[in-house]
Amino acid sequence: MKQIVILASGSGSNAENIITHFNNNPTINVVAVLTNKKEAKVLERCDRLEVPAFYFNKVALTKTDAVVDFLKGLNADLVVLAGFLWKIPENMVDAFPKKIINIHPALLPKYGGKGMYGEKVHQAVKDNKETETGITIHYVNENYDEGAIIFQAKTEVGPSDSPDQIAEKVHQLEYEHFPKIIEKLLS
Repeated sequence: MKQIVILASGSGSNAENIITHFNNNPTINVVAVLTNKKEAKVLERCDRLEVPAFYFNKVALTKTDAVVDFLKGLNADLVVLAGFLWKIPENMVDAFPKKIINIHPALLPKYGGKGMYGEKVHQAVKDNKETETGITIHYVNENYDEGAIIFQAKTEVGPSDSPDQIAEKVHQLEYEHFPKIIEKLLS
């Protein structure tokens, strides 16, 4: 059985989509969700979906091996960042080479890097009058949004699309493709 651990910072809609996708999979299982926010809505989703969830602080991630050791203890085959906003430290990247992936709400290398997440990305796409945007699923390295690209999917952006409408189009791509790419990586 392949083990997935999800890291999330926010509402957890992608985490829920992944958990639900693998609910009845005989070979792949989401064993836990970790969050860096005590009030993250992803915790409520985990309660409802009966998936163990754990909180950790910045010290545990960046100053110790606590999170790395925890992930090793869970026998994580893949660590999936689903709306996780902190940079992954080098010790964790080294401990899980090509086993940490992230989804970014834009077509990298455009609109990536520190501070580029969620609404900020969609506003930048709108402000720059882009005609398309999309998602990028990539391996995580020690820099924000610079790991090797695994998969991209595109959607059109109309001149009258608001950042919220752009976000909705991007979310649909995330929900459609992220679980499938995870499954492909673990097969």
